[in-house]
Amino acid sequence: MAAQNGSCHDHGVPETRAPRVRGAVTYAARLAAQPRLLLAVKTAVAAVLAWYLAPMIPFAEDQYSYYGALGALVTMHPTVARSARVGGEVLMGLALGIALSLCGVAALRAGVPGGLVLGVVIGVAVLLGGWRFLGVGGDWVALAGLFVLLAAGGDPEGFSVSYLGTVAFGIVIGIAVNLLVVPPLYIRRAGEKLSLLRDELTTLLDEAADALARGDVDRDGLAPALARVDEVSTTVREEVREAEESARANPRRRRHIDERDENTRRMEAMERLGYLAHELVDLLVDVQDADPALGPDGRQTLARAIAKVSDLVAAPVGDPDAPSRLGAATRALDAYEAGIVSPDSGLRRETAAAAAIDLCLRRIIDASRPFV
Repeated sequence: MAAQNGSCHDHGVPETRAPRVRGAVTYAARLAAQPRLLLAVKTAVAAVLAWYLAPMIPFAEDQYSYYGALGALVTMHPTVARSARVGGEVLMGLALGIALSLCGVAALRAGVPGGLVLGVVIGVAVLLGGWRFLGVGGDWVALAGLFVLLAAGGDPEGFSVSYLGTVAFGIVIGIAVNLLVVPPLYIRRAGEKLSLLRDELTTLLDEAADALARGDVDRDGLAPALARVDEVSTTVREEVREAEESARANPRRRRHIDERDENTRRMEAMERLGYLAHELVDLLVDVQDADPALGPDGRQTLARAIAKVSDLVAAPVGDPDAPSRLGAATRALDAYEAGIVSPDSGLRRETAAAAAIDLCLRRIIDASRPFV
């Protein structure tokens, strides 16, 4: 024991560093959990770096270093892939605008009136900026043309090289900072949003079951729950798309391959469930008073089946109770199906609407089955 204590004492430096390392990791994790704060910090760092390092660019004049900060600013986005794409689009727009403006400079030197040159350059730049492949860079075509014509002074060629080179340097710095400093990965956040959508779908199904049990299914009464499902579904779809984008060119993505695949499958299932939930509400409204096969007892049986299906939808991924929920939902739906009989002939005869409800609920079960 004494030898072990002595060894720890002799190697005390790693022990003192360990808490600092753990603290740094914890801080980085907290920062990564606040996407907007993380983006603000990285944008500020990239802009400062680009401004200070811009004078090192060959063939660029030091007085235009602030364009380096501009390049870092315009290219910093929540994902590395988007930063790279936007940076490339901005550079294409700048290069095209500069080329147009240099043509305008040549026209000025040939004696063409300045107002005419400016108008033609801006007009052509706006037209070219509509090319779809330029993306956000389309907005920079006219801006670059205007800058070179009005701010270049007596050296438009030198200004153009400094302008394009410094902005390009800032874009590179921005992409590098975004890639190296806690590259954002939104896969876990997308999973949380998917769970929120699952909860909203569960709430809708529960409200529909309660309304049916009371014999008071009203489309207007269920409209708020339907609207929440649609609203959350739109948000979640965007979150999943951004999570997929954040994984591109991201070194952290390899540790989350299973989560990415799971989110994709869950999103597909949730979109299907959302459609089926809307369809179910429409069918319940139509069948409430019109279908003689769905009397008071049938309504209670169907309400129990919907409640059990809702319980299945509410099960988290990997829930150990999910198989029993699946069994309960299937049995409740079988009981509803068995109760649909012809009151006159005694023969088992599903009406069209009742059969459609049964099919809709079974499709909801099928969509939930892969996660049981």
